[in-house]
Amino acid sequence: MRRKFGVVGSGIVGLCMAHGLRKRGHDVTLYSDRTAEQWLNESTPTGGAGRFRDAIALERELGLSHWDDQVPRVGGVHLTMSLSAKNRVLTSTATIEGPGMAVDMRLQIHRWLADLEERGGKVVVGAVGVERLAAIARENDLTFVAVGRGPLCNLFPRDEARSVRTAPPRHLAMAIVKGVSMEVPGVPFLPVKFNISPEEGEAFWMPYLHKSGIATSALLVEARPGKGLDRFGGCRDGDEVVARMKALITERFPWEAAWVKNAELADPRGWLVGEVLPSVRGPVATLPTGETVLALGDTAVSMDPCAGQGANNGAKMVRSYLKSIDARGDAAFDAAWQREAFETFFRDEGERTYTFSDVLTQPMAKAGQNLLIAQYGSTGSGTSKEQKLANAIAENFVDPRRITHCFTDLAASNAFIEKTVGGSAKWHLFKKTLAIGQQQLRQAVGLQPRHP
Repeated sequence: MRRKFGVVGSGIVGLCMAHGLRKRGHDVTLYSDRTAEQWLNESTPTGGAGRFRDAIALERELGLSHWDDQVPRVGGVHLTMSLSAKNRVLTSTATIEGPGMAVDMRLQIHRWLADLEERGGKVVVGAVGVERLAAIARENDLTFVAVGRGPLCNLFPRDEARSVRTAPPRHLAMAIVKGVSMEVPGVPFLPVKFNISPEEGEAFWMPYLHKSGIATSALLVEARPGKGLDRFGGCRDGDEVVARMKALITERFPWEAAWVKNAELADPRGWLVGEVLPSVRGPVATLPTGETVLALGDTAVSMDPCAGQGANNGAKMVRSYLKSIDARGDAAFDAAWQREAFETFFRDEGERTYTFSDVLTQPMAKAGQNLLIAQYGSTGSGTSKEQKLANAIAENFVDPRRITHCFTDLAASNAFIEKTVGGSAKWHLFKKTLAIGQQQLRQAVGLQPRHP
């Protein structure tokens, strides 16, 4: 049955929902606060928006993957954990199933808005307040709100029991940079590069297709508030952000100094500084005039970007909602159905994704520490025990349902290690701890570590 839908918000998740509905033959109107040209030329990317296998598959199904022949394809992760500039504790190199990729969201939105109109959808440009939202809800069988932040987002109450945190766990800075290498020496594929300091936060970068069509990197610093990486408060422009990033990396992660030396801001708007309070919100808002609307994407579930789950979680939400809509037939999308549609998604996908993102912003439990130790020795190729463990950890970023519980449950962590290595977890961890300790001794006497 052909139904009428409204989507308020023109980010990548809102557009995926609009395209998914239109592909099913429904009438779709998308409400955007800016034109396609304004998105492309006058906007700041709200994040790196890296996508893994499932999100990429959805975009291909919807006919939205226009940049496959240009985008750098990410084959996995290279991680370095360090306690100081002179103490690299361990490294890991892991592959993921199916490439990951990141395309400048400004480029995507510009094209996807045009695609939607070409495919029979309607795009309305202008601000949407509560009164206008109520009118939109009256005009449609179901209206989604995918704005991420601002007054409309505040219509959806924060679920304090599910949201867990009361303050942002990180202060964030991002810059899209050119003039850097796409490769990491010794890594047999194009990786996301992670540098983790347990006490201070993270610095990582991923290959990124800039809106100009050139390959760049999205460089993100996630600083624990008040700690050594927290240096970006008061930055006035992107050049200042990049300058501080270069100084920070050279000082704190000197083994990356050569990589960042020639980095330059890719465009004047290609940066941001801020913070995210991770939140799960009540998915249904009842407007003053009685209409109900359903939260989508970051409006429903917002997360710190450390685990790279925002765009991926949004794509999974779109797929889940579309499945619920298909099953509804010609029945009304009432408030009870809307809540159940969200709960189905959250139970099947969202809860473990939210938990995984939260785990990575908190002090690592013993269970998680054991996972990192157990995969020491991975090189990004082959089928060794260490490589299998490393790949499994990396795959959890693609699908957090896999082993998120192993990061917090010591018994589950040990059982997973034993299953993967085919032997005693205690013995395997002892050998890996000894190998890491040997490199600690080298550094203690002023030598460089010989990590894989």
